[in-house]
Amino acid sequence: MPKSAWLSEELHAYIVAHGTEPDAVQQSLIEETAKLGGISMMQIAPEQGTFMTLLVRALGAKRVLEVGTFTGYSALCIARALPDDGELLCCDVSDEWTSIGKPYWEKAGVAHKIDLKIAPAVETLAALPEDESWDMAFIDADKPNYPNYFEAILPRLKPNGVILVDNVLWSGNVAKPDADDDNTKAIRAFNKKVADDPRVEAAIIPLGDGITLLRKK
Repeated sequence: MPKSAWLSEELHAYIVAHGTEPDAVQQSLIEETAKLGGISMMQIAPEQGTFMTLLVRALGAKRVLEVGTFTGYSALCIARALPDDGELLCCDVSDEWTSIGKPYWEKAGVAHKIDLKIAPAVETLAALPEDESWDMAFIDADKPNYPNYFEAILPRLKPNGVILVDNVLWSGNVAKPDADDDNTKAIRAFNKKVADDPRVEAAIIPLGDGITLLRKK
C-alpha cells in the first residue's frame, strides 16, 4: 500500500518495481511488520528506504543518527549503506518494536554498525558531545518534538551534513485548511520553522508521506 495520499496502488507498484527493490531480508522485515496491523503504517515505504540507502552512499556518510526506529526497516536501509566501520545511532523508546528488527539486522550483517538506545531521544541526543561529528540524521518520531530533535542534531552535524525528516505532508493534511489536529499543526509549524531557518537549505520531496531534505550550511 502506498504511503503517499496522491499515489494510486498501481502507480506506487510501478515506482517500487522500477527502482532498486527490497532484498529478501528487507522484504521479510516488511512482511513481519505488516503483521502488527494498522500501526505497520509507521514503517517507511520501500521507495523511501531505497532513497535513503542511495543518499547515504552518495554522501559517503560514516556516522548517522536516527530518531524513531520502530521495527528497524529504516535502520536496516541506512546501515547497509554505511562502510563496515560506520555507525548508526538509533534512538527509540520501544524495546518491543525495535526487538522485531534486531534479527533482521543480524541476517543482513549490519548489526555491528547499529547502536540502539532505548530512552527518550531528547535525552540521548543531549548526552552526545557537542562537536560537529555526524554526517546525516533521520527524524521519524513524535511530531510535536520535531523542533527539539532538529535543534539537538543541527549543532552536532558537520557542515554540508544532511537531515531527513519524515511525514512532513501528513497524508496531505498540511495543505487542508480544515485539518487542525495536534500532529498536523505541529508538522505545519515545523515545516515553516525550517523553511525560514538561515542555517539550512530545505526541500520537501513528495516521497512516501513527504520527506524534508535539509542541508546544514
